[in-house]
Amino acid sequence: MDTGGKKTAAAVLEEVTREVGQWLNVLFHGRRKTGYTDLEASEMMIRAAMHRVGAVGITQLLQFPVPPADQRTVPCSCGHAAHYQELRSKPVLTAVGEVKVSRAYYLCPHCHTGQFPADVELDIKNTELSPGVRRMQAVVGQEAPFDHGRQQMKLLADLEVTTKSVERTSEAIGENIAAREQEEIQRAVQLDLPIVLAKPVPILYVQMDGTGIPMVKKETVGRQGKIEGQPSHTREVKLGCVFTQTSWDEEGFPIRDPDSTTYTGAIETAEEFGKRIYVEAWNRGSSRAVMKVVMGDGAEWIWNLAAQHFPGAVQIVDLYDARQHLWDLARRLHPNDEVTQTNWMKVHQRRLLDKGKIEKLVGALRSTVSTNPEVVERIRIEAEYFHRNAERMRYPKFRRLHLFVGSGVIEAGCKTVIGSRLKQSGMFWTVRGANAIIALRCCHLNGRFEDYWEERRRA
Repeated sequence: MDTGGKKTAAAVLEEVTREVGQWLNVLFHGRRKTGYTDLEASEMMIRAAMHRVGAVGITQLLQFPVPPADQRTVPCSCGHAAHYQELRSKPVLTAVGEVKVSRAYYLCPHCHTGQFPADVELDIKNTELSPGVRRMQAVVGQEAPFDHGRQQMKLLADLEVTTKSVERTSEAIGENIAAREQEEIQRAVQLDLPIVLAKPVPILYVQMDGTGIPMVKKETVGRQGKIEGQPSHTREVKLGCVFTQTSWDEEGFPIRDPDSTTYTGAIETAEEFGKRIYVEAWNRGSSRAVMKVVMGDGAEWIWNLAAQHFPGAVQIVDLYDARQHLWDLARRLHPNDEVTQTNWMKVHQRRLLDKGKIEKLVGALRSTVSTNPEVVERIRIEAEYFHRNAERMRYPKFRRLHLFVGSGVIEAGCKTVIGSRLKQSGMFWTVRGANAIIALRCCHLNGRFEDYWEERRRA
C-alpha cells in the first residue's frame, strides 16, 4: 500500500518500542556498571516514550476521511452552503505531546468563508492547543504568574508551552467564565433565577470589601490617587464572599461551616457588583436563609448594596475595622505617646465601642478638644462614621445571637484570592486581563471549575 512516504502508525510504534528497548538497555547497563539506578531519569525517560506512543495513537484517531459524495456540503453562517475542498492538516499540542489532525475543509462560494467542522467538534477551532492542554494552562495560570505556569507545565506534564500561551489561554477561559456569569446576572435582573427546593439555611453571611491592584498606565488615566494631586496607579477590585453557619462552640462563638465559602469579584461599579453578589448569595441559598447577615467595613457602597439587595438582613460593621478607626484617631490626638494612646483606647474602645454604647462614644468624640485643625476635622469625620453606623455596631447583641462580628473571611479573601495572584512584584494589569483571571480564580477556588469544563464539553 502506498503511504506517500509517510510512516504508518505500526511503523512509528515499532520505532518507539525499539527506542524504549535501547533506553532500557542503557539503564540496565548503567546499573550493572555502577550498582546505582537513577530512578528519576528512568521514569522521565519512560514517560517521554509513553507520550510518543500516545501521540501516535491520537494522531491516527484524528485522521478524518474524505466525506462521502452525498455529505460534501455543510451550512454556512451566511445562509448558503459551504462545499468540501480538500483534507488539510495542522499540528495540535495535546497532553501527550504534539499530534497531527487531518480534517475536511469547506469553502462557501458565496461569502468565501472557510470552515473546519471537525475543529468545532474537537474544540480546537482557531487554536493549536487541545482542550486538555488548555485546561492545564487555565489551572496553572490562575494559581501563579504565567511564567511559573509555563515551568509547571514542563515539569509536571513534560509539555513545552510559552509564557504568552499560558497567559492567553488563561485569560480566554476566564473571559468565557465571566461571560457565563454575566448571562446569569442578566437572568437575575429579569427575575429568571431558578427556585431551589432544599433545606433551610440557618445563617447565611455576605461579606464585601475592596482592594487595589496595580494597573498599566492607560487604565488609570484621569483617576485620582490616594494622595491629593497624585495620579492613581491602581484600580479597586470589589470582592464578595458568601458562607454559612449552623453552630457555635461551648463559649458561644460562631463556627463557620467547613468548605462553605465561595467568592465573586471584579473591577466594576458598585451597581454592577451588587447584582453579582446578589446572584452568588442566591446560588448559595439566600432565598432559604432563616437569617441573612451582611458584613463589611464602613464603606458607604457596601451598605447601599445591603439595603438594595438584602433587605431585612442583619448589618454588622467589622469590629476590628471600627477599632482601627479609634486607634488612628488616638495616634493623631497623642502622637509619640503610646501610654496615653492606650489609656485613651481603654475608655473609648473597651468601655464604649466593644459594649455597643455607640451614642456615648459619639458624644465623647464630639466633646474631644484639639488645637490642631486637621485633628479637629478628623474627630468630626470619625464621630460621623460611628454615628452613621451605630445600629451596625451593637456587638453585645450580635454576640448573644452567636454571630460573627469580624469580617476576617473577606479580608483573608482579598489576600488569598486577589493579592497572592494579582499583586505580586512587577505585575501590572489591564481591566480585561484582571477580570478574566479573577473570574477564573474564583471559579477554581469555589470548586466549580470541573463543572464548568464539563458544561463546555457538552456544549
